[in-house]
Amino acid sequence: MPAKRTSLLRRGVAVVAALPLLTLAACGYGSQAKDDSSQQKVAAGAKKIDGLDSVKIGYFGNLTHGTALVGRQQGIFQKALGATKAEYATFNAGPSEIEALNSGSIDIGWIGPSPAINGYAKSAGKNLRIIGGSASGGVKLVVNPEKIKSLKDVKGKKIATPQIGNTQDVAFLNWVAEQGWKVDAESGQGDVSVVRTDNKITPDAYKSGSVDGAWVPEPTASKLVAEGAKVLLDEADLWPGKKFVITNIIVSQQFLSEHPKVVEAVLKGSVEANKWIAANPEEAKAAANAQLKVDSGKELPAEVIDPAWKSIRFTDDPLASTLNTEAEHAVKAGLLEKPDLDGIYDLTLLNKVLKAEGEPEVDDAGLGVE
Repeated sequence: MPAKRTSLLRRGVAVVAALPLLTLAACGYGSQAKDDSSQQKVAAGAKKIDGLDSVKIGYFGNLTHGTALVGRQQGIFQKALGATKAEYATFNAGPSEIEALNSGSIDIGWIGPSPAINGYAKSAGKNLRIIGGSASGGVKLVVNPEKIKSLKDVKGKKIATPQIGNTQDVAFLNWVAEQGWKVDAESGQGDVSVVRTDNKITPDAYKSGSVDGAWVPEPTASKLVAEGAKVLLDEADLWPGKKFVITNIIVSQQFLSEHPKVVEAVLKGSVEANKWIAANPEEAKAAANAQLKVDSGKELPAEVIDPAWKSIRFTDDPLASTLNTEAEHAVKAGLLEKPDLDGIYDLTLLNKVLKAEGEPEVDDAGLGVE
């Protein structure tokens, strides 16, 4: 790997490490949310799957991880797992979740595409598999309307992204390049200033004038709108059919090999959660908000969660072809050496679950394990 890119990857890890996480749990990677055992009761007579006591599941406190929020809050995962206990950890940064997966602190996780790509590439394809999809959309460019009135006005302004090399950072850098503007990916300096800012801090940075806008996922985008920002661009409009992967489900290869029935149960829970979300959108929105309150101590106000929830499409399809495109964007931006993604997907168990539910199978875009 060229020296600059090696340095950049290391710097990305350092930047992420410096970001404030939620209260750290004993595992040292994520946070254990407050007890919600009322949703995790094991049904009478239920049995452990493969005799396994528990499965450790990770996700972010973002609405784009709504499948995990709803599946946990409604007890859907626990029901699918029988007497095998669902244990949870929440994360703020993808690299932290990848570290937790690599160390065995979690077994399965909901995560964005860029951390999954980076994690797979850096381990030479030995640490994880993507086993399902979860969400599409829910990412917007929101700006101060007094400073930015059109897309061309973004030039020369300060735009926040969550962290160097994360999914939204890559997308914004790619969009900037398509405008014909130049930005150094490592420093974030150029025709646009890219200001890497934790999503929890971005609304305050916007209010203080430290940034003029942000390319961010929900609910951060809608939080900024509640502060007076305007949506300038919905990233979905840049993709064919307005579909692009924002959240996948990953599993450690070792856990998948040793406990496929447990993985299948979690995927069954995910499919059931997405089906329930589609059939009960208002109840699902309330359930996701209730879980956010359990995890963080705060729920989202209606003016934030209502528009945010509407912009996210929950799907079992991992939208594999768009993952490959996102990897190409990261390479073009200089954030990633061209990765070998062959074998990153194993959709065998997901397609088994979908078939049992009478749903069509999903495709791995030629990147499936042989």
